[in-house]
Amino acid sequence: MKDTLLSFDELPVLPRDKDGPVFNQPWEAKVFALAVRLSNAGCFTWPEWVEVFSQEIKAAQERGDPDQGDTYYQHWLNALERICAAKGLVGGEDMRRRKAAWRRAYLNTPHGQPIDLAAAFKPERP
Repeated sequence: MKDTLLSFDELPVLPRDKDGPVFNQPWEAKVFALAVRLSNAGCFTWPEWVEVFSQEIKAAQERGDPDQGDTYYQHWLNALERICAAKGLVGGEDMRRRKAAWRRAYLNTPHGQPIDLAAAFKPERP
């Protein structure tokens, strides 16, 4: 990663070990990397990210999230969706369409196989 002004220490309770961030699922690493990359690209500042992410965690706690660490990256994803929409990086309809495609792809992929997102975007046959 290029030299940045990002400070992961600013993030609330980032799951980590001695080597850095830890992830339970591959999607967690991807959403983490995407937020870092978009910030590095100037799409939003790291302080903006920390603010939106902190708001997402607070809202989850207010909804009764037990905060056992297993929902951390779901909050990360929710915050990423919010900041990308707020910055105009993605429209609401595009986001809904992409989520639906991912869901179709996920539900139609045998366990243990890579998800083929391209197949989810092919038009359905009558």
